Amino acid sequence: MTIQPARDFIEIYGARENNLKDISLRIPKNKITVFTGVSGSGKSSLVFDTVAAEAQRQLNETFTAFVQGFLPHYGQADVDRIEHLNAPIIIDQKRVGGGSRSTAGTYTDIAAPLRLLFSRFGEPCAGPAFAFSFNTPQGMYPECEGIGKTVQLDLERFLDRSLSLNGGAILHPDFKVGSHWTWKTYAQSGFFDNDKPIDEYSPEELKILLYGAGDHKVAFTDFNLKYEGLIERFARMYLKKDAAAMSVRSKAVFEAFTTSQTCPVCHGARLNEAALNCRIDGKNIAELSDLEIGELIQFLKTLSDPAAARVAGKLVERLQHLCDIGLGYLSLSRETSTLSGGESQRLKMIRHLGNSLTEMLYILDEPSVGLHARDVARLNGLLQKLRDKGNTVLVVEHDPDVIAVADHIVDIGPGAGTHGGQVVFEGSYADLKHADTLTGQFLSQHLPVKNKVRTPTGHLTIKDANLHNLKNVTVNIPTGVLSIITGVAGSGKSSLINEVFLTQHLGAVVIDQSRVTANSRSAPATYTGIMDDIRKAFAAANKVSPSLFSFNSEGSCPECSGLGVIYTDLAFMEGMTSVCEVCEGKRFKEEVLTYHLRGKSIADVLEMTAEEALAFFTEKKVRSVIQAMNDVGLSYLKLGQPLSTVSGGEGQRLKLAGELHKKGSVYVMDEPTTGLHLSDIGMLMRLIDRLVDSGNTVILIEHHLDVIRQADWIIDLGPEGGSAGGEVLYEGPPSGLKACERSLTGQFI
Repeated sequence: MTIQPARDFIEIYGARENNLKDISLRIPKNKITVFTGVSGSGKSSLVFDTVAAEAQRQLNETFTAFVQGFLPHYGQADVDRIEHLNAPIIIDQKRVGGGSRSTAGTYTDIAAPLRLLFSRFGEPCAGPAFAFSFNTPQGMYPECEGIGKTVQLDLERFLDRSLSLNGGAILHPDFKVGSHWTWKTYAQSGFFDNDKPIDEYSPEELKILLYGAGDHKVAFTDFNLKYEGLIERFARMYLKKDAAAMSVRSKAVFEAFTTSQTCPVCHGARLNEAALNCRIDGKNIAELSDLEIGELIQFLKTLSDPAAARVAGKLVERLQHLCDIGLGYLSLSRETSTLSGGESQRLKMIRHLGNSLTEMLYILDEPSVGLHARDVARLNGLLQKLRDKGNTVLVVEHDPDVIAVADHIVDIGPGAGTHGGQVVFEGSYADLKHADTLTGQFLSQHLPVKNKVRTPTGHLTIKDANLHNLKNVTVNIPTGVLSIITGVAGSGKSSLINEVFLTQHLGAVVIDQSRVTANSRSAPATYTGIMDDIRKAFAAANKVSPSLFSFNSEGSCPECSGLGVIYTDLAFMEGMTSVCEVCEGKRFKEEVLTYHLRGKSIADVLEMTAEEALAFFTEKKVRSVIQAMNDVGLSYLKLGQPLSTVSGGEGQRLKLAGELHKKGSVYVMDEPTTGLHLSDIGMLMRLIDRLVDSGNTVILIEHHLDVIRQADWIIDLGPEGGSAGGEVLYEGPPSGLKACERSLTGQFI
């Protein structure tokens, strides 16, 4: 038997980050290694917080102190040592931001060779490559500054002029009568009779309401606020914000009160006249950028100029990668802010496939997210390409089809949080199927197609939907049942539900994958709203003020202001973060920690996991939320854990936990299985069934076949993505989907 040299492995000794229990293991190089295990078992702690963080830290230390000041800071991982590391490339699920100036073409750098093609072979010549960029003064259209559109407040939707301020004339939910300070700005300004309908205002009053009154300030009880007209305030609060930073819900509300208008002069092309007049075989660069990737490839393959065709060859090769990974429905002009987390991750992969680097360490976080079962094989092909170029590929993944192509599998467990953090299996896929671990047990188990479906109580109509690739879709979503929207990536699912449906039905509770508030003071206890009740419980037990038990208020440590850490600015070098020596990271004054509730201090309680907290709390309101956290598979999250450490999938389930104890009517969830282990799918379905059985309507956008099989009603879109999608192929119970010949979902279910 040949013994491989140590340098053929990444060797980890004594990993203790988060819940890891002193793990030591060897990861083979130039292979695909998949890390599996239940949510919270420690996969990300091992792969991202230990291996990736240490590789990135060591790479950054090769730069000068001055350069390090501009690089992200990675603290020393809690591990004895890691040997034989490669330079890392981390491909995560963070959405590609960049606002309206960032497109699929600019992000992948595919726009650059296209601009080069036009600068060399376009007629009439318009100048060098940057003259074809809408992000440079030389290329952008000056009127819209290269954005291609203008967005304005729609006053007719925003104001009901037949009503008074007290009667709710301002229709936007952030200007609600009575409680919101935004409404009080107008009601307490002294300018208006609050009971007079808007359509009875004098021209001067209407001007002040809409456009402002100079430097006038409105006096509130504890502060003064500059008075702004509605149009000015709306522009500052909403129009000037990056759409990528908005949640699906905020975006839907925003779009309900605005009109977006294509730039009337450049007609959305973003470029100036010289760039748009330059053509190759009758097409300008904006027209080519608007084509779907598949159509663009066909055009470039038929160029009449042989020299241009040779230059286009390299461009075609890079575009083909996008098709191979199931993104052929995108166009180069598609704004990156409109891409899902899964689409963003696949775009990042494309950026790296084009380079010729070898011996790199690629680290991916659930790359199957957002992919239809049909497209997972394409993803696997890309992972194998990265490996075959001579790289090491580490993947955190739950999808059995991705796990199946691994050269090596590391299963972390056996449970979540304190019950996890150990390597419970190492080996091949064939061996994992027979292993006595949760992953091994559930690999070959599948939920059956539901035959006994619920009877709808009514329906919600989506009428004449034409957004993006939707082809005049009118569809009824039944109420009182579980409806699942299916179809390949790009078929129109998100357009139909997250954009059209939510705009037409503003009352829906949206549980999406946008990041939960992630500042340094946010934690599950504050986000779910139970922190107030916890403070009251401590206050009642000790007969003191509840504000004493807030690290944002009276009880905060004076040294670190309740942050638990001290930030030290080292000028041109990377700043240092150290645990506060006064409170030792506990965030509270010493006096506060002397008060106890059933033998525990407030700091002790915030260190509890949801599982431990359920055993501790007797307070009814607190228990209902903590029970929901356990029910959604977040038993391992600590109540005081910073939300910046919570993944997109965990954040979505935290939102679900926060909503479960409320009374809703329509719930919309976008791929709720994200980040869930196979063994947790049944748990999720029981929760959703509980919502539906309580009289609610639940609508899921989902790819997971086990979840799809449990629907009462399926709406399948397709047949493909982009212009080849946007049609409703099937409406009905899951048992009938198999018979729909055009449905790709039907072939896999």
